[in-house]
Amino acid sequence: MKKYIFMGGVLLFAFALSANFTFAAKPTACTTIQSGELLASDGSAIATGFDQWGYNYQGHMFNGGYCDSYRDAVWCQPYADVDLIMKWNDAWISNKDCDGDKKLDRHFGYSSYIGSGAWLTNHQSGEYVDDNGETCKWNYFTKIVAAPNDATLSDGIWKNADGIEIGPEIWGDFAIIQEVSNDACADQHGVQYHSPVRAGLGNW
Repeated sequence: MKKYIFMGGVLLFAFALSANFTFAAKPTACTTIQSGELLASDGSAIATGFDQWGYNYQGHMFNGGYCDSYRDAVWCQPYADVDLIMKWNDAWISNKDCDGDKKLDRHFGYSSYIGSGAWLTNHQSGEYVDDNGETCKWNYFTKIVAAPNDATLSDGIWKNADGIEIGPEIWGDFAIIQEVSNDACADQHGVQYHSPVRAGLGNW
C-alpha cells in the first residue's frame, strides 16, 4: 500500500526545535545561526548547512528520509523508505533568535501562528508493491498556510472574512491550500485539492 502519511502533531518539528509560543518584546539585536549560540531541542548547537538528519535551518528546508525528520524514531520505521523535502518561511521557523531564548523563533511578534503568514510545503515520494505485484511509484505535494486573523473555522474548514473556503484545517492554526498526488496504480494524477481562494503561499 502507499506509505505517505500526513504528519501528526506539529508536522516534522517535534524533535527539531522547541517552539516559543509567547509574545516577547524585540531586543535590540537578533542572534544568528552563524554565531554558534543557537540550540536545537537536544541541546546541540545549530550550524549552517545541512545537519546529519537533513535539516538546513539557515536555508529554511529539509531534504532527507521521512524518519530522519523525526530523528529516526522507532514509531516511523514503517515509513523509512519515504523521501521527504520540506520548505518553509521565516514565520514558520526563523533562522535567527530575536526574543533572546537561544532558539530559532516561530511566528515572531505574534501570540500564535494565526495571522503570522507562516507557510510550509511538503513533498513526499516513494514506491510500493500493489496487490498485483506491480511496483508503483508515487509522489505527493502539499501547501500549508497559517490561517489569517479574520478567518473562521467551521466544521473543519477555514474560511476567509467573506465566507469563502480557504482550506481544510490541520494542526489547529493551519489550512491546506493545495494537494497534488501522482500514483498511476491508484489512478491519481495531478491536483487533488485547490483552495477556492488561491493556492499561492504569499499574503495570507
